[in-house]
This record gives sequence, structure tokens and C-alpha cells, in this order.
Amino acid sequence: MKKTITIITLVIILALGLFLYFKFWFVYSSGVNEGDINYFQREGFIFKTYEGKMIQSGYNSKNTSSAIQSNEFKFSVEDERVAQQINNASGRQIKLHWNRYLGTLPWRGNSQFVVDSIYSVGHSVLPDDPFDHNLPPIE
Repeated sequence: MKKTITIITLVIILALGLFLYFKFWFVYSSGVNEGDINYFQREGFIFKTYEGKMIQSGYNSKNTSSAIQSNEFKFSVEDERVAQQINNASGRQIKLHWNRYLGTLPWRGNSQFVVDSIYSVGHSVLPDDPFDHNLPPIE
């Protein structure tokens, strides 16, 4: 009887561990999105996280009344260095690499999409951009 309870307990712990891993730490998908940062802010009561929204423009072939559409991409950022790079790149076209998790953790952000790096930043539309020299190099 004691051996059966021990085995059942171990199976439950293993199943719970696997569930938690796949829900919160397993990278379900990853990809790249490019667009203009609509807003980027640090927020939270206990865990301060960086949250942002990117506007991606494109063409809508299904809607005949308007040819241009915009899509929103909501994301979170864990890494302070990446967050600073995004702040410095505001006003430019930016390409972000993200990982998607099936669940959110309070210290990781409010979104399932977590940006972990920047692929590229477009040139500024302003000829004399005061922040151009502050943008850290992108690796």
C-alpha cells in the first residue's frame, strides 16, 4: 500500500512538473516581426516589466474598401539591454525577434510573446537625429 502511494505521488509530481515546463518555459514558437513601436513602457505593481506594442503596416487583400491595414503586435521584454535598445530606436522601423510561450509569468511580462533580441533598426527619418549616437550596436 505504501509503495503504491509513493508511485502515485511520484507520477503526479512528474506530471505536474511536465505540465509546468510546457506551459511556462517551453518555447512554443519563435519568429521575427517588423514595424514601428507604438508604445513601450515599464509597468507593474510588484514585478516591473517592459511592455510594448508594435504597429505593422501591410496590404489587405480581403477588404475591398481599404487597401492598407495595420496589425498590432503586443510583446514583453525581459532583458534590460534589449529594452534600452528599443527605447533608443523609437521613431525608426525595427525588426524584433521573439519567443512565444503558452503561459505568462509575472516577472517575464504580460504577453506570451517575449522579445529577446533586435535584428535590425532602420535609419531615422530625421536628417539630424539627436539619438542616433546613443543606439547601442546590434549583435
